[in-house]
Amino acid sequence: MISEKEKCRRGELYDANYDPELLRERTRCKELYYRYNQLPPSRLEERERIIREMLGKTGERFLIEQPFYCDYGYNIEVGENFYANMNCVILDEAKVTFGDNVFVAPNCGFYTAGHPLDVERRNRGLEYARPITVGSNVWIGAQVCVLPGVTIGDNCVIGAGSVVTRSIPANSLAVGNPCRVIREIEV
Repeated sequence: MISEKEKCRRGELYDANYDPELLRERTRCKELYYRYNQLPPSRLEERERIIREMLGKTGERFLIEQPFYCDYGYNIEVGENFYANMNCVILDEAKVTFGDNVFVAPNCGFYTAGHPLDVERRNRGLEYARPITVGSNVWIGAQVCVLPGVTIGDNCVIGAGSVVTRSIPANSLAVGNPCRVIREIEV
């Protein structure tokens, strides 16, 4: 029998609310980010140790400001020179990958989870997950929301308050709700 975690990895509907294995893994992650968020900002080495334990992959140089929240942690990969400002939320049911030199402004969310429109399946706790990929040299403005399955190409700027519902090609300035490319950025 296939596990709920494996269904999730395959992009199928899976039981997110009641599966004991997934509940344990989310609790473990909550314990880690709780400790992380309670540390004084001056305790950078301890903060870095906890984040490295929580996340699937990190570069040598990165900083994630407090508070920070995620669901599993192990599905998150951050490249070199990554910076996320306060109140970053990453619902990492699927892989969330950030390239090098990515800067995330305050109050941004990256959400890989989605739910069926069908009320019966949704009420049973079923959901799906689609990966999010953010390329290198990307700046994401304040209060941006990135939805399941989105890829943001290299050298992009996503304007503050945008809701990114579709992939954004490399070298683009994109803004709005829904987020759309308004011009190319010369590199």
